[in-house]
Amino acid sequence: MYIKNNSFLYILIFTFLLILPVDVKAYPDFSEIASKYADSVVNISTTQKIENNEMFQGLDPNEIPDVFKDWYEKNKNSQQQQAPSSLGSGFVIDEEGIILTNAHVILDADEINVIFSNGIVLSAELLGKDTKTDLAVLKINPEPEQDLLALEFGDSDNLKVGEWVMAIGNPFGLGGTVTAGIVSAKNRDIRSGPYDNFIQTDAAINRGNSGGPLFNADGEVVGINSAIISTTGGSVGIGFAIPSKTAISVIDQLIEYGETRRGWLGVRIQEVSDDIAESLGLNETMGALVVAVDDSGPAKPAGIKSGDVILNFDNQPITTMRELPRIVAETKIGKKVKVEVWRNNKSVTKYVVIDRLNESNLVASIDDVPDVDLDNSTSLDLGFSLSTLTDDLSQRYDLNDKQKGLVVTVIDEQSDAFKRGLREGDLINVINEQDLYSVDQFVRIIEKYRRANRDLMLIKAVRGQNMIRVFPIKVTND
Repeated sequence: MYIKNNSFLYILIFTFLLILPVDVKAYPDFSEIASKYADSVVNISTTQKIENNEMFQGLDPNEIPDVFKDWYEKNKNSQQQQAPSSLGSGFVIDEEGIILTNAHVILDADEINVIFSNGIVLSAELLGKDTKTDLAVLKINPEPEQDLLALEFGDSDNLKVGEWVMAIGNPFGLGGTVTAGIVSAKNRDIRSGPYDNFIQTDAAINRGNSGGPLFNADGEVVGINSAIISTTGGSVGIGFAIPSKTAISVIDQLIEYGETRRGWLGVRIQEVSDDIAESLGLNETMGALVVAVDDSGPAKPAGIKSGDVILNFDNQPITTMRELPRIVAETKIGKKVKVEVWRNNKSVTKYVVIDRLNESNLVASIDDVPDVDLDNSTSLDLGFSLSTLTDDLSQRYDLNDKQKGLVVTVIDEQSDAFKRGLREGDLINVINEQDLYSVDQFVRIIEKYRRANRDLMLIKAVRGQNMIRVFPIKVTND
C-alpha cells in the first residue's frame, strides 16, 4: 500500500516509539550535594613576612650612606607583610573547626586565613602537615553563631573507573566552583612522593582547586584534589586526587601527634620483572623483590632475607613493588604482621613486628632499574669477565674492600648481561641466593645451570658504596 500523506506514517512511528520500553540512565544530579556542602568548602589564603631592611643586612649601620639613614632608622625593627594570596582550597572535617587542605597550599606560610563562602575570615593554626602525602590539618575557632558542617569520608577503594565524581574548590580565586566528571584511572604514580596512589579524574581541576574535596555520587569525600597535568596551566582533563583511604590515617596522626608515625619494615626492594619471575620460578610477575635487609630493622629478626619476593603483607596482596611502601607505612606501629614471601620455589610465611619509620628515610628504599631492550641479545657467552676483589679494584670502582664477591672488570656492551643492567665495576656477591666467593665457584654454578637447561639466573650486584641491583643474566650460550 502506498501512502501519499507521510504525516500518517510519522504518527504511527511516533506512537510505536512511545510504547517501547526505554532504559535510559540519567546523568547523576549533583545539585543537592553542591547545595548542602558548598559552605563547608573554604578558600585558604596565606601571608609571608619579609624583612624591610634586607638590603642592608650584613652592613655596619655606620657604613650606610646618609641618604638612606633616616629610612633605615625608621624601619630597622619592622617587618613587612606580602600581599595575601589565595593559594588553594580546603574543607571542614570536624564541626569543632578542623580544616583539611594540601601541604603545598600552606608551604612556608607565616599566617594562614580560612575564608568561608559567606565572607567570614578566620585565622588558622597549623596542627600538622605531611609533605610526603601532601596533606595539612588546620584548626580554627568558629564564630559564636557559626555552625560548621563537616564533610564525611567515603571508601576510595570502592571507586570504579568510569564512575561519576564531583569537585568543589576555588579555582583562580573565583570562590566555590563545582565541576563534575568521571574517575579516569586509579592507583596513579605521578612521582610526587613515595606513597603515590592517586585517583585520576577528568572533572575540571585548576589552580586553586588544590585541597578541595572530590565527592562520589552519594556525597561522600573520596579524594582530596592535589595536582594537575597541564601544558597551559589550566585544566586539560587530567587531575589527581589523594584517595580518602590514604588521607584518613594521616589526618588522624596529624591531629593526635602533629606529625606522622609510619610503619617501617627495614628492607630495600626492587620491581619484579618477567625475567626475574621466571628465574625464581614464579608463575606470575608480581610482588616486591628484597635486595637488602637493614641490620637494625624488624625484617631481619623475622627471617626475611635478600632474594625473597614479598607476595602478601598483612593479608594484602602485593601486585607491584610500589604498593609495599604505602601499605607498610599505613600499618600500625607494634603490630605483628603476617608476611608471605617466595623463597626456593615455594611460599614461606614470616611474622614481623612493625617498627616506626625514621622520617628522614623511606619505608623501603627503591632502586629503579632502567627499562632495557632485550630483543637484540647476543650469543657471546656471558659477555663479561670477573675478578676477585683487590685493594686496587676497590679504589677504582669505589667499593668496600671488606665485601665478598667478584668484580666485573670487562663487559661487552653488546652482551645480554649489559642490556639487562650489568656494568663494569659491579660487585656480584650473590648468585641465585648463594653467596659468591670465587671465580671457580661462579663457573661451577653456571655450568650446573647449563646442564639443567636453565636459561636465566638471578644475581645481586653492589654498585659503589650503596647502590644494590638485582637482575637476571642469561646463562645459555646458544
